Amino acid sequence: MSARVILVTGANGGLGQAIAGAFLRESPANLVCLGIHARRERAEQLARDNPERCSCLVLDVASPESWQQAIAQVLARHSRLDVLVNNAGAHQDALLATMPAESWRRVIAANLDGVFHGCQAVLPAMISQRRGRIVNVASLSALLAPPGQANYAAAKAGVLALTQSLAKEVARIGITVNAVCPGFIETGALSNMTAEERRAAEMRIPMRRFGRPEEAAAAVRFLAADEASYITGSVLKVDGGVL
Repeated sequence: MSARVILVTGANGGLGQAIAGAFLRESPANLVCLGIHARRERAEQLARDNPERCSCLVLDVASPESWQQAIAQVLARHSRLDVLVNNAGAHQDALLATMPAESWRRVIAANLDGVFHGCQAVLPAMISQRRGRIVNVASLSALLAPPGQANYAAAKAGVLALTQSLAKEVARIGITVNAVCPGFIETGALSNMTAEERRAAEMRIPMRRFGRPEEAAAAVRFLAADEASYITGSVLKVDGGVL
C-alpha cells in the first residue's frame, strides 16, 4: 500500500488512539496527523513514539477557522490529505426537560458542527486529488437513542444523514464517505459507569461484553482502505449485535 496522509480528530481519547495506531500499523509508509484540543498528553506521547510518521495539530473541531489552519498545515507539510477520520465528540447528558440550552449547543457543536466543518475543510484538497476517504464516527445512540441523550443522539443521527448526503455528492470524483456506529467500547467515556450499570448494559449485548477500541478502529481502517472503494454512504455498526 502506498503512503497515505491521515488526519484523526479526537486523537487523545481511547478510540482516537486506537484508530491512529491502526493506521500506523497498517503501513510503515502511512503518515498520521493527530487533531487535539484541550487534552493532548496521550496524543503527544504517540507522536514522540513515532517521530517520523506521526505529528500533533491543535484543532478545535467546532471552529471553522481552526479547521482551515489545521488543513493548511497538513497540506504545507505533506502536499496531500488522503483520509479524514472525524472522531472527536463530547457528552453532556441530561433529561431534556432540564437540559441547559448551553449543553444542547455545545454537544451539537462538538459532534455535528465539527463533522460539517471538517468535511468542508478537506473537500477542496480531496476534490483536487480526485480521491479521498472520509470516515465519520457516529454512535449507536444515533440508531437507538437512550433517555438522557437527546442532544448527543440528535447530533450523531445528524452525522449519519450528513454522511449519506455527502457520499452522493462526491461519489463520482473518487471520494467515499462512510460512518461507523460504535456501541459500548472500553474507553474512558465509560469510566463513570457503576458495576450495576455495566452489568445491565452487558446483558443488552448479545455478545455479553463491551467492545475493545481496536475492534472499532479496525472498522474505521477498513472503510478507509482501497478494498472499500465501492462502499460509500454506509453505516457500519460495531456493537456486539445490539441491533
